[in-house]
Amino acid sequence: MSFAARWIGVASLCGLVVLLTACGSQPTASPGSSSAGADRMTESDEPEVRRRARLRLELAAGYFQQGQTDVALDEIKQALATDPTFGDAYNLRGLVYMRLNDVPLAEDSFRRALALNPRDGDSAHNYGWLLCQQARYPDAYRYFAQASANPGYSGKSKTLMAQGLCQARAGQVNEAEQSLIQSYELDPGNPITGYNLANLLYTRGDLTRAQFYIRRINNSELANAETLWLGIKIEQRLNNRAVVAQLGDQLKRRFGQSREATSYDRGAFNE
Repeated sequence: MSFAARWIGVASLCGLVVLLTACGSQPTASPGSSSAGADRMTESDEPEVRRRARLRLELAAGYFQQGQTDVALDEIKQALATDPTFGDAYNLRGLVYMRLNDVPLAEDSFRRALALNPRDGDSAHNYGWLLCQQARYPDAYRYFAQASANPGYSGKSKTLMAQGLCQARAGQVNEAEQSLIQSYELDPGNPITGYNLANLLYTRGDLTRAQFYIRRINNSELANAETLWLGIKIEQRLNNRAVVAQLGDQLKRRFGQSREATSYDRGAFNE
């Protein structure tokens, strides 16, 4: 699960950085609306207060990516002091407090972000993931659905992936499989979706389908110790000894100090 959690956090932050760069919190005219006299919002239309707050938040996002949490939080505070209505700042504030394991302040941040912009899919996604980590599953699903329902939200595959992981935690295996399959259909190149779908199918004994998904990852540059180890266990169950040896050699060569390599040396295929 740490493999998934790391990717989800990065994806959430990347979505925020793109949003900031594109001034995404500013309303834009829809295509074809020029006949109504509306013009597309550009950088020059951005109010000065929002521009200064956005620049602060871009700095905060950079510091957050570098792991400088306290500096990031200070920049966020300054962004909000400049523009208290900047919902994106509250969204990043929530991610910072999630990293600090301060659940009440993280929850407060996401609620504030959504109060300012109920259609903010990134904030709804992040709030749903926070609730999932607290085992508040029905509430988490509600916010995942809120994010996915927004036609302008570009992170639907990410949210379906998070929903699938959450459902798996809750023991809703059939629902988790469906969510992960939908996510995979939207973004087949996402290694976290592929890995978790393969792992779910492996656990259920659906080995041929599990093999399909994990092989796609392990035959790419995205393979890591966890994906190789899952591939080894699947091939072992299918009695494909030559493939087991091949994957095992790759695991030991590339990730020789990993826990998975140690398990392979011990022959602990049922771990």
